[in-house]
Amino acid sequence: MRHLIILSAFLMMAFTVSAQQLCMTEASIKALDAQWEKNNLNPDPDFFKNILAEDFVWVHNHASMIDTKEAVVKRAETQSAKSTSDTRSRTQSDVKVAITGNSAIVTGFTLVDRGPTPTKYHFMRTYVEMEGKCLLTGNHTMAIPEGE
Repeated sequence: MRHLIILSAFLMMAFTVSAQQLCMTEASIKALDAQWEKNNLNPDPDFFKNILAEDFVWVHNHASMIDTKEAVVKRAETQSAKSTSDTRSRTQSDVKVAITGNSAIVTGFTLVDRGPTPTKYHFMRTYVEMEGKCLLTGNHTMAIPEGE
């Protein structure tokens, strides 16, 4: 019986470590961040409910707007219900991931086409592993002036 308890404890520990490793890898974080972009183009409220930390904050261009999890989910629900979005495309480039412990910082560029001409944004997002799941805790986006 004692061996069974020790084996069970070992398997639980191995599963927890495995879950953390699956979440906090460069490939997993890049894939999760690509889903973020996809769901900002075609909003799925459930995606945002599941990926955003409760204290999530999104600082938009020059702090012209600051969103919370509640605001992002509400906007996604509205856009999803109406099947409307003014965004034609979102294309990421130069995506880099830096992982330290249970946190990942993702930086790069997103070209957002809402017309009449696309706008290029520099972004920095922070993901944190919590109980085997990576959550987005912060996002900062800044428009890059044309010509830069």
